[in-house]
Amino acid sequence: MIALLRRDLRLAVRAGGGFGLGLAFFLIVIVLVPFGVGPEASVLTRIAPGILWVAALLAALLSLDRIFALDHEDGSLPLLATSPLPLEGVALTKGVAHWLTTGLPLTLAAPALGFLLNLAPTAYPYLLASLALGTPALSMIGTFGAALTVGVRRGGLLLSLLVLPLYVPTLIFGAEAVRLGAEGLSARVPMAMLGGITLFAFALLPFATAAALRVNLR
Repeated sequence: MIALLRRDLRLAVRAGGGFGLGLAFFLIVIVLVPFGVGPEASVLTRIAPGILWVAALLAALLSLDRIFALDHEDGSLPLLATSPLPLEGVALTKGVAHWLTTGLPLTLAAPALGFLLNLAPTAYPYLLASLALGTPALSMIGTFGAALTVGVRRGGLLLSLLVLPLYVPTLIFGAEAVRLGAEGLSARVPMAMLGGITLFAFALLPFATAAALRVNLR
């Protein structure tokens, strides 16, 4: 599992489509928002939690279609299916690799970009914590979607249509946690919900992902 994780991390850096692309998209969206809604600080402060979470969610989408595509293209996916590592372990490793190359950089970059949206100072710890809790779920859900569409022509569009509705609960609770933090209120409930969603995703979706891969490899 560790060897597969290292391999996927190297591929993400070398092949592109993930490591820097998500960060660049995240930055571009955040920079463009003030041009669209105006420079009023009060307006930007009010919409910052939602904008930051939506931008992070969309940035995480960009590299989802590459999770299994490279393995499918070079013929290594059937070899992974017959390796000693169960497909459930392969799915879990793919999700962790995607988070390390996409979700973690987005989480670390978010505070700096929050400054561009005049995010309230009290919201920064909640922004970091909510993204740290929520982005792993985005990666695992995206891994499941990538398994459903592997080998499908123009699967990227279908993948987005499948995954986006599943992202909605994470988006709602993540943005709400940051909003409550900006207002100086307790965000324990949305944080707990984010943690629950992530635990649910990592407990069940590796099995669903493995089942989808077995069907597509027949």
